[in-house]
Amino acid sequence: MLEEGLIFGGQVLTTSDIAVASGLAEFGDPARISGLSPNLVAQARKVIAGLIDDAIDRMKTAPGDIAMILVGGGSVLVSETPEGVSEMLRPEHAGVANAIGAAIGQVSGEIDRIYNIPDPQGRAAALEDAEAQAKAQAIAAGAEPGSVEIVNIEAVPLQYLPGGATRVVCRAVGDLAMAE
Repeated sequence: MLEEGLIFGGQVLTTSDIAVASGLAEFGDPARISGLSPNLVAQARKVIAGLIDDAIDRMKTAPGDIAMILVGGGSVLVSETPEGVSEMLRPEHAGVANAIGAAIGQVSGEIDRIYNIPDPQGRAAALEDAEAQAKAQAIAAGAEPGSVEIVNIEAVPLQYLPGGATRVVCRAVGDLAMAE
């Protein structure tokens, strides 16, 4: 939580504290971290850089270097080009990109359930039920009812269970309902 960081009056050393101590960011109360050892700050930055390198390596879908777009509050943690990155891009207003993404993101609902489907007619009814439940969950989460649509549905027969057991996973999304 925000208030746990030292620069915000908390008792926990956070990456925000390290970013401020390193001069990469200016927020909170820097006086609260003035006693941090430069060695500790350097070690923490090295650990953070290693975590970032590992995350980039895990996300890449092909070998070779890729461009990195830095957005959101965590973008202040990256000052040097990580391994596997060809260039680092910081768009204007990068610090609020997460908020923009959250504001335009869609609301979802998902059902993951086992149905007993003994015949083809039962399959259609089960899929229809899963779709209705996923849509209802999206609406309950705040989606505008008229905008909700099914984006994914999977039905996998479970050979190890009797009675035509089938695992159905269904996901619905819709635009955020705006209060009038």
